Amino acid sequence: MAAKIYHPLLALIASATNNELARYVEFLKEENKILRSRVPGQIHTKPEERSRLVKLGKSLGQAVEELITLVSPATFYRWCREQQTTKTKKNPKAGQRKPREVREFVVEVARTTGFGYTRILGELRKVGIKNISRQTVRNILKEEGIEPGPNRKNDCWDNFIKRHAETLWAVDFFAVKSVTIKGIRDLYLMVFLCLETREVIVTESTEHPNSAWVVEQTKEFLDQTMDREKKPSIVMHDRDTKFTKEFTKALEEQGVRTNKLPITSPNLNGRVERFGLTLKYECLFKFIIFGKRHLDYLVTSFVAYYNAQRSHMEREHLPPVREEPHEVMKFKRDSVEIKSYVGGLVPSFERRAG
Repeated sequence: MAAKIYHPLLALIASATNNELARYVEFLKEENKILRSRVPGQIHTKPEERSRLVKLGKSLGQAVEELITLVSPATFYRWCREQQTTKTKKNPKAGQRKPREVREFVVEVARTTGFGYTRILGELRKVGIKNISRQTVRNILKEEGIEPGPNRKNDCWDNFIKRHAETLWAVDFFAVKSVTIKGIRDLYLMVFLCLETREVIVTESTEHPNSAWVVEQTKEFLDQTMDREKKPSIVMHDRDTKFTKEFTKALEEQGVRTNKLPITSPNLNGRVERFGLTLKYECLFKFIIFGKRHLDYLVTSFVAYYNAQRSHMEREHLPPVREEPHEVMKFKRDSVEIKSYVGGLVPSFERRAG
């Protein structure tokens, strides 16, 4: 497969003029920039990958400084020096390598925690591994291409979500068209979603989502959740102007801090936005909505079904709020019944009571 890809490219380069080659390089550099921008964090190379880059980069001379983007030119030159040193000087401790299990454990600790050499050594000591030094830890990680602690594990959005998921909620607005006596109007709702369980709490609707309404709905959300064992600690939201200072104050009074998302980053709040689409496509778009009371009834019915009956892929294909079902050793069809929700719109297969 690789030969089919690279053979035409090599043939093209071989037949190109200098000007054409320059244009090819500019195109590949720009394409590489785009690809690198899609990859979060730092890219760690393996020893064999560094060897290939050094072999190809040496022949380019100083031009490599304009082309390399994976690491800085200084790092590339350090690779070159290290490779030369390895060739001319044998490792005096080659016969004293640590057992494979210890080496693998050092690497696991580094990748799991992001700790520096000294703290990794502390973790090893705690589990009884004493015959190892800080320099050995450094050598093991260096051989594996793992950078020192401060450079290895930069924090990212996924790490933030995982750390706080149990008590992290997201909130967003969405609008629904409704037929009223004044014509077709937009009705607004607020959706609160727990990142860990995917449970949702949806407010009552309004035509006028002003600050007073937002604060009132926020207090309703807090009343429903603050007595829980894992009560909300952070509510993240976008930069919609409806999230006012009064909204932030209402949360802070209950010890809940807010996390305002960066500008033009809708993907960071994608889970709660995805629920809005689910509500619309699975329920609201199948009705002609007549006013606030009709909309609130439909939303309340669907949310009750969504939290307690609708399966969710991120919850092991079980509902967000549920008890773990007992495994059935021998399935009997008559032990299952079909129930319907949202006015008969949604069917659900469930075990019979008793």
